[in-house]
Parts: sequence; structure tokens; C-alpha cells
Amino acid sequence: MKFLSTAAALLVCLAPISTSARSLDFLKSSQSPIQVQGKSVAGNNPLEYCNDPSGDVLDIKQVDLAPNPPLPGKTLVITASGTLREKIEEGAYVLLEVKYGLITLLRQTADLCEQLVNVDLKCPLGPGDMTLTKQVDLPRQIPPGKYNVQADVFTKDDERITCLKAVNVEFKGPF
Repeated sequence: MKFLSTAAALLVCLAPISTSARSLDFLKSSQSPIQVQGKSVAGNNPLEYCNDPSGDVLDIKQVDLAPNPPLPGKTLVITASGTLREKIEEGAYVLLEVKYGLITLLRQTADLCEQLVNVDLKCPLGPGDMTLTKQVDLPRQIPPGKYNVQADVFTKDDERITCLKAVNVEFKGPF
């Protein structure tokens, strides 16, 4: 569940902090980087926008994952940058859905400010440019299969901050 909450928080705020990240040798992986069709988020990632992001409070510049695709039992390094157009305050929330194939594993509404602690941030946030580098130790026990995650994020006044999807993120069996 730590992975899911961290993934949710990253999908939720993808605008964020600067920490040093160790380099990972992911070029030896037998998997290919995840490719997404549609309106993709810039960078080396499986993210796409749920809809036209031009009116969103968060303008995401780039998100990079290393390794891409993420590997069970390895450290995932997420680097993201973006600009918040207005202040994010208590009361902001995220509608989060995680699916394993066609099975919904999680569907919940979460307090955005409570989730931000997973990426070393706290409310209020913003406005302005932000950068984030976060390391996440992925558990070895991630069941093989395809996962889909969607985070639809809103301010306390129901204005869309962003809506992101990670589509067909595939974890393969043991390496």
C-alpha cells in the first residue's frame, strides 16, 4: 500500500522538491520503456492527461522515471517539474482509482494535503515553479500484470488542479 500511496501522491502533485537521487542502471532490463498513446506528459514516463490540461491549476513541464518501466524490488526515481498557477490550500482533494487489469483495487477520495507528506511537501503550496526528485523503494511482491492508475485532483473550490493517468504499467515476473 506504501507504493500505491506514494504513486497517488506523485500523480496528485507532480510539482515538487529537490533531493539528490542516485543513478540506477536500468539499461540492462529486458523490458522496453512504457509508451503511451494520446496526450502524454512530457518526459520518460507512462503518464498521460485525462483531458486537455490547458485550464489546469498545475502546468506540468516534465516527469521522468528511472527505470522506466518500474521494476519490482528496485528503487524508482521520479523527477518532475511544473508550475502552480495558484495557491493550493487545505481542502484540496484527489479522486484516485487503481486497477489491476479489469479489477478495481482502489477507488477513493483522499485529502491532497495529507498525501503531500509522501513527497515531502505540505499545504499550502504554490504558486510558482517547483521541482521534485523522489526515490521510492518498490516492493518485490508486486503481482505481475498490467496496472492503471488515475488521479483527478481538485482545489477546495472544485477547480481542477490536474488529472493524470498511468496506463498499462506492466510488471513482469521475477528477474
